[in-house]
Amino acid sequence: MTGEMGTISAKMLPSAVKAMKKPKPKSVLVLHGPNLNLLGKREPSIYGHETLAMINGRLAEKAKAAGVALTAFQTNHEGVLVDRVQQAKGDGVGFILLNPAGFTYSSIALRDALTAVAIPFIEVHLSNIHAREPWRAHSHFTAVAVGTVLGLGGRGYDLALDYAIARLKAR
Repeated sequence: MTGEMGTISAKMLPSAVKAMKKPKPKSVLVLHGPNLNLLGKREPSIYGHETLAMINGRLAEKAKAAGVALTAFQTNHEGVLVDRVQQAKGDGVGFILLNPAGFTYSSIALRDALTAVAIPFIEVHLSNIHAREPWRAHSHFTAVAVGTVLGLGGRGYDLALDYAIARLKAR
């Protein structure tokens, strides 16, 4: 039998065949939507004093300690987020943490990209979107996400990452 990794002999032990297969992805992509680059300065009474660099640094340390690769990416542009989600499939990303920010209420394109690549993801929000203006309460992502963490500030990312790590390690 010939596969991607080469020839597999009918006499090989199952453990040897298993070792030749590609490993499951053990990486997490953290996507931050528009205006999150302003964390720490923008409306700290709502979003807190923690900067995006502080959040990303803490997540990177936690992922490294768990033996999981982590990449964080922020953009203010919807199409760039869509491109990055599509790239994630080819990169072998195993889990996505997504704070769609202002795109929560408007981006069907980003939602479609996430469903197209079929990478599990958690929707993260720093504030409780249900306790704010009524128009913020509807998310295009909640129905297709594995779960949602909201209203816990930057620590919501930590909880989402804990879940992602556990899920990746359970594979």
